[in-house]
Amino acid sequence: MKVPFTTSDFLDRAALAYGSRVGVVDEPGEFQDGGLGSVTYGELARRTRALAAGLDQLGVGQGERVAIVSQNSARMLEGFYGVCSSGRVYVPINFRLSPAEVAFILEHSGASVVLVDPEVVQLVEGSSVKHTIVLGPDYEAMLRFEVAPLGWDADEDATATINYTSGTTARPKGVQITHRNIWVNAMTFALHAGVSDRDVYLHTLPMFHANGWGMPFGMTGMGVPHVVLRKVDGAEILRRVEKYGVTVMCAAPAVVASILEAAASWKGEVPGRDAVRVICAGAPPPSRTIQRIEEELGWEFLQIYGLTETSPLLTINRRRAEEDALPSEDAARRLARAGTPAIGVTIQISDQGEVLARSNVVLEGYWEQPEATADALEGGWFHTGDGGVLDDEGYVTISDRRKDVIITGGENVSSIEVEDCLFSHEAVSEVAVIGVPSEKWGETIKALVVLAPGAAATEEELIAHCKGRLAGYKAPTSVEFRSEIPRTATGKVQKFKLRAPYWQGFDRQVN
Repeated sequence: MKVPFTTSDFLDRAALAYGSRVGVVDEPGEFQDGGLGSVTYGELARRTRALAAGLDQLGVGQGERVAIVSQNSARMLEGFYGVCSSGRVYVPINFRLSPAEVAFILEHSGASVVLVDPEVVQLVEGSSVKHTIVLGPDYEAMLRFEVAPLGWDADEDATATINYTSGTTARPKGVQITHRNIWVNAMTFALHAGVSDRDVYLHTLPMFHANGWGMPFGMTGMGVPHVVLRKVDGAEILRRVEKYGVTVMCAAPAVVASILEAAASWKGEVPGRDAVRVICAGAPPPSRTIQRIEEELGWEFLQIYGLTETSPLLTINRRRAEEDALPSEDAARRLARAGTPAIGVTIQISDQGEVLARSNVVLEGYWEQPEATADALEGGWFHTGDGGVLDDEGYVTISDRRKDVIITGGENVSSIEVEDCLFSHEAVSEVAVIGVPSEKWGETIKALVVLAPGAAATEEELIAHCKGRLAGYKAPTSVEFRSEIPRTATGKVQKFKLRAPYWQGFDRQVN
């Protein structure tokens, strides 16, 4: 017997086994649309059916794309079921993008509906999308509780979500993640992280980011309450850990830094000691930060490596029983590695030093970009674009970002995109954008700029130029003026050489 894996499996189980348990805490009065408050898993399932029925009434067919631009919220969470589980395709969009960037994604994905948070409605103004629905009263009016949604002939190979990633070009690529991808990622992630129905999950990670790494699915299937955090703030994270008994969260290095900063002024014992597991990805924090998490907070640190294209879990690093007696400094150093392959994942290093992966979590393809898909999946392996090594213990360490993607605060930034923006300034003759180490962000963006003859521009002016055209997190945090940018005999810029001076003392050119 073969029963197709679909996203509905997770909420169906939660509604059956934990129907009266609070499934989502979305504190009301916290933002403009008025959160839903505490919602049971039974009610969450009822709302997702009403969402599917509402989309039926709008004439949104199976396979059509429904986009959302929103901060974390219960309504965004229920879209992973009301949209995906009814055979439609969910397109979560980064709310930090500029209106032009959001417009490109809406057009490229062919979305027929866009759901938008009232705080960021300006991002979709002027959009050609057929239906624009603001989360809050307008969204509630669209739900249809009185009718059953149309059925869907479940197909585990159907695209469930399209997640846009910066990649290496000025235009983002739409990563097609199937129901099977989501299912396998959610289950293996939950297994490796030791998730049970005694956990409480805090959404410090944006749900748009690789589908919240799959936590909207794995946690739901295990009956774990979701505590929604709308905006990251270290003190607010600690307050929710204390109030709700949070035991699991996912975080980029910048989030971890904000928690440590808030803990320094926290009155009384820091909550969550010996109870919280924090799962970090994006760019591994320095080993000293890992040590501080475990010593100062008393929280367990886990490291993962993956990409949007891999749903995303490829490797996981969690302290082994054999390492319990290690000095904290040594244990932290070992935890800074990307980890060993997750169950069902095979990793190999190419002759050129690139990390290659095979797994059921690897994307179906890039939306309407067959050539990019063929390149990424050449030879039956997914080409990560990251340089790395695989040691004798089976651990992967990422040594270099071959695609010159900068990961700052957990967000991918295309260096080419930032360079294109800087080139649009009339004073700029040449530019190379690189990632340099940052204690807070993991990496931060530095622009090396050669000015045109006779032209003048300040660091502040060029940064402001980028902020006016790109999402704020994509703007350089520093500009260094150069008389020239060294190139090879064929005219290529070797960014690993440009990065090298800034990474002295580090054993790899990523942080």
